[in-house]
Amino acid sequence: MKHGRNAIVTGGGTGIGLATTRLLATRGWQITALGLEKDADFPDDARFAECDVSHPEDLASALEGVDQLSGLVTCAGIIRFDREWEPEVFEQVMSVNVTGVLNAAKAALPALEAAGGAVVNIASMWSWFGNPVSPAYGTSKGAVAALTRSLAVSWGARGVRVNAVAPGWVETRISDGARSDPARKARIDARIPMGRWAQTDEIAKVVAFLLSEDASYVHGAILPVDGGYLSA
Repeated sequence: MKHGRNAIVTGGGTGIGLATTRLLATRGWQITALGLEKDADFPDDARFAECDVSHPEDLASALEGVDQLSGLVTCAGIIRFDREWEPEVFEQVMSVNVTGVLNAAKAALPALEAAGGAVVNIASMWSWFGNPVSPAYGTSKGAVAALTRSLAVSWGARGVRVNAVAPGWVETRISDGARSDPARKARIDARIPMGRWAQTDEIAKVVAFLLSEDASYVHGAILPVDGGYLSA
């Protein structure tokens, strides 16, 4: 294992982002998690900095002095459920979930290029499906998949790999509503071939793979991590 690798994880204080921060730190990476909140069990061997990814100036400040960057993981995201049918809320979700990914990627590009680093975005099963409850969230994740492909086409020749992970149903705060509704959870469970929901560290392990040299020729991929949900 190489040491001295460094990564930025946006949204790295909670959920999948926190699991990614924790896993990479245990593997010897120097991690800076950016976000607006962090859980109480945030690891001591990682750094947290407050940052709103919808504000490019926040990201510029967070990356100031970073000359080389081995990895960027864009986990920052919000969901507003039924409120997303209102145009102003729709735009708020898109500004974080999509424009925030672009902001982070652009801010990190010089340091990524200098290190031959990799980007992993967090897409979703909603990159393929319509979402009747959260239209902005579903739209944003489709856009993240499209943006990932565009970044891959644009940046491949610059030595920066770009991929995305598309989680299915994961046990996080975002999915609390679905998990607490017995009828809805039963319908979801019945469709997952593996018969269970993912843990956040199972998503983080795939993120770590895409950042690693084992994925040196994986580029522009949107990799489902959903227990077979898309295949059902």
